[in-house]
Parts: sequence; C-alpha cells; structure tokens
Amino acid sequence: MVTVLSSNGTAAIEGARSESANLWVPVGDLPKLGWDLRPEGVCRGDLCVPIPKGREREFVREGGGGARRFNVSELAALRRQPVVRTQAEDVFAIGEASSDRADLLRGGIAPDFALPDLSGRVHRLSHYRGKKVFLVSWASW
Repeated sequence: MVTVLSSNGTAAIEGARSESANLWVPVGDLPKLGWDLRPEGVCRGDLCVPIPKGREREFVREGGGGARRFNVSELAALRRQPVVRTQAEDVFAIGEASSDRADLLRGGIAPDFALPDLSGRVHRLSHYRGKKVFLVSWASW
C-alpha cells in the first residue's frame, strides 16, 4: 500500500507500486487522487492534461491480470509539481503546480487552510475573509 498526499487530500492506495521513483496507480484508483483517465487525457473536472504523443507508455501501461496502471509521478513532472517520497517509497507527497500557485498569488487571495487553536477548535482562513489577519509561522529547520 502507498499513501499519497496531495491537494486532493490523503489517499491510501492498495494496488499502487513504486518503481524507480515512479508511482504507478491502478487506473481505477485515480479518482482517489482527483483525476480520471479519459480519451482526451487525464482530467480533473474541466481541466484535462493531454498525454504527449509518443510518450503514452510512460503514463499508461498494462499491469498483471489486465489491470491498467497510470504513472502519477510522470503526470506531476509534466505539470511541474514537486514530488517527494519516503526512502521506503510508501508515502508520496505531491505539491501544487507552480502555475497554480502563481495564479493564486496574482489574484491576491491566500489559499485556504485549517489549523486548530490551543483548545482544539479548528479555524479556517476562509472564515476570516474580508478581515485583517496576522499569521505567524515557525519551523525548527
């Protein structure tokens, strides 16, 4: 089993396989990551990313028992999304595409996130839209 962390959330995918840093996911599990494989490419809602001509085998292949697999790492590379994985390759984290982040920054709207306060009550940034918010962050590295 491989756990995938992405903007779509966290998904545990039983049939996923990691090979040479590539994450191959059963095509039937792509919706867990927010994607569908269609004739026009791999799609998330209205956004469709065409699979480049001549590179189809880098993205889709037949697995054992006729199951088709999709290379999520190759999709991330095509979309210029950063991918990190644990040394055991049982957890993959896929970041947002740089173009998506740039669009958000141009719009002047911070992406929504949720964090608990000291008493455990969850606060979402979107709850404070239209109000001034002072954010302080810290990291140990």
